[in-house]
Amino acid sequence: MAGTQAQFPIDMSKLQKLTLDPSKPQLTPEQKATLKNNIQIMRDAIVLFTATGAARGVSGHTGGAYDTVPEVNLLLSLFNHSDSYVPILFDEAGHRVATQYLVSALEGHIPFEHLLHYREANSKLPGHPELGLTPGVKFSSGRLGHVWPWVNGIALANREKTVFMLGSDGSQQEGNDAEAARLAVAQGLNVKLIIDDNDVTIAGHPSEYLKGYDLTKTLGGHGLKVVTVQGEDIDALWSALCEIIAYKGPAAIVCKRKMAPGIADIEGTTHGHDVIPVKSAIKYLTARGYPDAVATNILSNIKPNAVPYLYIGSTKEVGANRVVFGEAVNLVLDKLSKEEAAKKVMVIDSDLEGSTGLKVIHQKHPEVFVPSGIMERGNFSAAAGFGFDKDKFGVFSTFSAFLEMIISEVTMARLNFCNVLCHFSHSGVDEMADNTCHFGINSFFADNGLADTQTWLYFPADPTQMTAVIKRVFFDRGVRFVFSTRSKVPWLLKEDGSRFYDENYEFVPGKDEVIAEGTDGYVISYGDMLYRSWDAVLRVRKEGLNVGLINKPTLNLVDEQAIRKVGSSPFVLVVESLNQKTGLGSKFGTWLLERQLTPRYGYIGTNKEGCGGLSEQIPFQGLDPQSIILKIRQLAQ
Repeated sequence: MAGTQAQFPIDMSKLQKLTLDPSKPQLTPEQKATLKNNIQIMRDAIVLFTATGAARGVSGHTGGAYDTVPEVNLLLSLFNHSDSYVPILFDEAGHRVATQYLVSALEGHIPFEHLLHYREANSKLPGHPELGLTPGVKFSSGRLGHVWPWVNGIALANREKTVFMLGSDGSQQEGNDAEAARLAVAQGLNVKLIIDDNDVTIAGHPSEYLKGYDLTKTLGGHGLKVVTVQGEDIDALWSALCEIIAYKGPAAIVCKRKMAPGIADIEGTTHGHDVIPVKSAIKYLTARGYPDAVATNILSNIKPNAVPYLYIGSTKEVGANRVVFGEAVNLVLDKLSKEEAAKKVMVIDSDLEGSTGLKVIHQKHPEVFVPSGIMERGNFSAAAGFGFDKDKFGVFSTFSAFLEMIISEVTMARLNFCNVLCHFSHSGVDEMADNTCHFGINSFFADNGLADTQTWLYFPADPTQMTAVIKRVFFDRGVRFVFSTRSKVPWLLKEDGSRFYDENYEFVPGKDEVIAEGTDGYVISYGDMLYRSWDAVLRVRKEGLNVGLINKPTLNLVDEQAIRKVGSSPFVLVVESLNQKTGLGSKFGTWLLERQLTPRYGYIGTNKEGCGGLSEQIPFQGLDPQSIILKIRQLAQ
């Protein structure tokens, strides 16, 4: 059998059960040999099954889970020794989810062969651990750096026990952890942190982009007991673990190591943060002595899965709006001298420059660029503070899911009349293999000012419109939000085959755009759902339903002319990939009623937790063209 039908080729029966007593801080030769055996087998398994994510094109993360195998083995050995511990491997870095899945298999909740479906759609092995989804998974990690404050609560509920949490130098950059440290110290909580300090995050090395960041000093300054060791030194790691267990109160081990130690192609590099490439995994496993067929039989027979569908009304060519954002900003900055740009504009990154389009700005206009860490609240406020001067403009960008983290800071910026342009990529659910906790679906939370203030939410539909939006609104004053998706989007086409948005298009804030007139009803959409809605509308028009389509690129402003047009038609359907409970659809019906407009009304959006995978997320939410057509037909009856 090949591919995911193969038997798991690593002999997990060679793992040996080990029990360790923390009152004995020195390992015996036998204990050390057992640990080394178990660590190597588990690391080999992690390399193999995470590489299936690379093979099927859903990405994933190898290095973090691979790194922490020594400390995981020590903790499991402690759990075998005594019930004095909460026996859960809490981890504030969700990308180390491979650890949780491997332990689930070790405990018999899932077969080892199922690990070969890592991050595959509907496999229940998404990119972050989700409680209640995957058998054997004992907690949901949520977003990076959110677990420690919650673990403090676990410790408060279990004062007679010790609670462990795996951390990382990336997750510890989040401001949540500073608050958690203060509470843990003040309450003397028996929380023990084991932190993988590998000096690698998505965008680079914290020692370079965040100079002065020192975990040992930071945690010690908060009042924790801190022991710093070389993470690959098993004797030192065990001795340190015994030491912090004996200490009454919160304590941490900072494990210094290179990212992915021993994996030749990715060791110590940012590539180790992501999934190991298939070729590198095969090279590693071959060097470890496994037959070539062990890896190639599986990895070479797993292919990316596509949801085949030939869209009409849009190009086969696609572009990444999240990258186009940065290119469009460069077009604006190109018109300024380097000195003027540096004085007038500041662009700050949150360790995601390659993912949110800021990398091209960093490369072409380094004079405006500020690299920074995983500190969304502080970085947004820094951008807003730069724009406190009416003639200066801050630019901030991160994933849309993290918009929820900065709502209070948005209010602060609004109260101070700051000029800040925010780009939130990875909006909606399309191609979100990290699954539910990374869904960017509550974008309307940003529009939280009172009725006498104005915030602008923009969601361009294709790359040309993204460029036009940025050119038009970049130097507008106030707080502005621009959204894009992780997935690429096509260019929208007119019914004659020409591009709807061409080089002559000019974006007008607040104006809804008529893609097609209709007499039987209207679909209103925007962003990545516009081309899907257009496909659906074109198909029902061929069937004789004269349905119109409106693009609403400014999400939160009412276009009076457009709303009266659609509200006077027989039905209105809002189609979006944002949260059905908080998105445009939840508001548009009220706007209609306020104007005494009473068409039949419906709205569809993201409505349930994800299925993993990539393009499978859209049909899983009922947002594919056929689902839109079904809703149109229901409203048109």
